[in-house]
Amino acid sequence: MDIDRRLQKAVQSYWTGRAENRSKQELAGKSDAGARGEATGGAQMTAMEKLIADIICDAGLDRADIRMRTELELPGYFRATKKWDLVVVSKGRLIAAMEFKSQAGKSIGNNVNNRTEEAVGSANDIWTAYREGRFGTSPAPFPGYLFLLEDQSKVRKPVGNKAPHFPVDPVFRGDEGKPGKDGGVRYQGVSYAERYELLCRRLVLERMYSAACFLMATNEAKARVSEPATDLTFQRFVGALRGHVMGVLAGE
Repeated sequence: MDIDRRLQKAVQSYWTGRAENRSKQELAGKSDAGARGEATGGAQMTAMEKLIADIICDAGLDRADIRMRTELELPGYFRATKKWDLVVVSKGRLIAAMEFKSQAGKSIGNNVNNRTEEAVGSANDIWTAYREGRFGTSPAPFPGYLFLLEDQSKVRKPVGNKAPHFPVDPVFRGDEGKPGKDGGVRYQGVSYAERYELLCRRLVLERMYSAACFLMATNEAKARVSEPATDLTFQRFVGALRGHVMGVLAGE
């Protein structure tokens, strides 16, 4: 399997899917037919899901074990169920649960904290549910997190952090900080791209997800896909997933 070629096609399909979503909503006269319409139409990550599914099958599981469009709900602990983006269940065992998230367009800065809260909350929920035996006698599952960020000038510029009461974590500062007009300290801060990279890395560091991948891609006829962090590449991500699947099968 030419994974690099398939990844390029999957990312290109993401942009095509967003454009199609927007066109459909504009034709239907929907109120969110702008950039939001691109994201709310669904299915833009389908090609990425299919690529991951093919890799899982190549590792030895059956296609019937993989859910991508339906039957995606898993029990939680803080909520009854949570709908994941891809779920792998084989012989009554939860093998993997995957999240495929993205951010593009003009509202990137408005959603960084929301994406962070979603990722942390979902991980905490599934691991606590696993501890409580919601997945029966399954071995520890493989929660995976993949994030695709539009590569544009806005996401590479420093973003200020206002800290009126306590110092911000040094990795988010970017400089020594200056006194704010209304008290506290204002830091230059790191870019949105760096924030998402830190999120993905720390999700793995804190063992919330078994592996994470951080991709950036330009929105153009032939998207330029980049992987800013060597520890968060797609190859490492799918390598960890493949190893997990093969490990489960070896224990049968």
